[in-house]
Amino acid sequence: MRGSIKSGSKKRASKMAESLRRLVNIGTFTVLQEKLERWLDNYYINTCDQNVARCCEIVELNAKVQGQLFKLLQVTAESGGMYGGASIIKSRLLPFLGQNFFTSGGSVTADTSLSVLAEAAAKNREIDELQDMYETSLTELEADLKDKEAENQDLKDELVEAKDQLNRSLRESTSNKMLGEVEVRELRRKLALAEDEVRTLRSKAGMLTDYETQIRHLRDDIALLTARRDSLYRSTSSFTKDDSILSSTLREEKKPGDVYNSLSTYRYTPRVGSPLSVDDPVQRVRQQNYISRWNDMFSQDRLDAMDTLRRYSDDYENNQRIIFLAIQEAFSVSKMAFRQFKMKVRANLAATHIGPETLEEAVQDYVNRNTDLCDLTGMVADVIRALNRSPKVSLPPDATFSIVQPFIREACKLAWNMSALAHPLDIAVATDAELFDNNKYRRSYDSEYTAPLVSHHIWPSLMQGAKVLMKGEACTRRGASLGASRRSRSPTRSTSPSPRPRSRSRSLSPSRRNRSRSISPSRSRSPFSSGVW
Repeated sequence: MRGSIKSGSKKRASKMAESLRRLVNIGTFTVLQEKLERWLDNYYINTCDQNVARCCEIVELNAKVQGQLFKLLQVTAESGGMYGGASIIKSRLLPFLGQNFFTSGGSVTADTSLSVLAEAAAKNREIDELQDMYETSLTELEADLKDKEAENQDLKDELVEAKDQLNRSLRESTSNKMLGEVEVRELRRKLALAEDEVRTLRSKAGMLTDYETQIRHLRDDIALLTARRDSLYRSTSSFTKDDSILSSTLREEKKPGDVYNSLSTYRYTPRVGSPLSVDDPVQRVRQQNYISRWNDMFSQDRLDAMDTLRRYSDDYENNQRIIFLAIQEAFSVSKMAFRQFKMKVRANLAATHIGPETLEEAVQDYVNRNTDLCDLTGMVADVIRALNRSPKVSLPPDATFSIVQPFIREACKLAWNMSALAHPLDIAVATDAELFDNNKYRRSYDSEYTAPLVSHHIWPSLMQGAKVLMKGEACTRRGASLGASRRSRSPTRSTSPSPRPRSRSRSLSPSRRNRSRSISPSRSRSPFSSGVW
């Protein structure tokens, strides 16, 4: 029973849908609207009969549409049962079926009813538009919601992936940390082994250095003994000849006074193998080595010291003055220290000296064998103190002249070795604002080549007595004498000379030069007795 009812309701619903679809497909309301618009356009052109005919045509079409709608209403009401749609029919359809359905009466006119219908149609259209807008916005919101849900899902996936990656990184970092600790322990063990090996190698290197020093000393001794042996062989015949000449001269003389005069006129010259000779192997070899080291100091050590000074002072000229004054004071201090050392050696050897060689030869031979007996630390300290006292140079408050201590040490060592030669090497006396000497100096690149006076010295010239061995370097500029007077800031500077003028003021007196000349005539030509020392 119930199945038959359901099947009947389904048939009625399909019949109603088919009628409604046919009504929509015919487009009766569209045709009706078009006829109304054409009638309005031609209303004033048509005749009365034509307008009535048009109106009747529209009424007939409307009646047909209403008939179709009533059929649809009946089918729709039947689908709801016996009382389906009763309330809606009573409230909305029955008023239209009253006596005023086709004819307007009372206070409601035809225009009013049309306006009411128009307003109702407008409200329906607005409701439809609002519903469409609502449905559209709802569709868009649903689409946005789906997009957001997709984004949230993507973020969740990324979060899970990031969490997994973080866990992997944490595990890898933990393993790497463990491996790193193992590597660090291994590297520390290797470092400890390397340090032990370095200490061992340093001790061996120290022993090797001592061995090399001993070997070098032995080779020097062998070379000196060989040269001395050869010189003795060569000088035997000359000494024999000189003795025979002296004996014959003494035999020919008759008066004792004449013999004394002949002995006084005989001039002593150093023998060929003497350490005081100019051709002595020690003099020649060491002089050549020291000149080579002098060139290295100018081309390497000086530039390194200038780079060190540039870190603390941007005054390039002041840095050049510091280097030059350091080399000057190094020679002054080294010569003074060597003079004291040589006096002690002479005093110790004078009491016990015996033999065919003279005392001066014995002293020089001892000096040649013991050139390392110098207080290098004390000399470096004296040079730094002299730089601190000098008003010509200065450094910032946060720096001292100890920053160029390696250069000063090498300069003192070289100056000591040059002073220890039988014919020593020395630097030329230099003062600011002196007349430029082309034989002793070359001009620097920033010099004024037409200026006759020296503004400041860059490197001293190396001399042996009055002979210039290596040229120095100086900067010449106009107004150098004025600059020198302005640098004299202390009024007591003329009464408190620097160590270098003190060393020059303590040169040998004429009487001492005469005594040294009587002991060793060849020393009169050396810088020991020429006033340079």
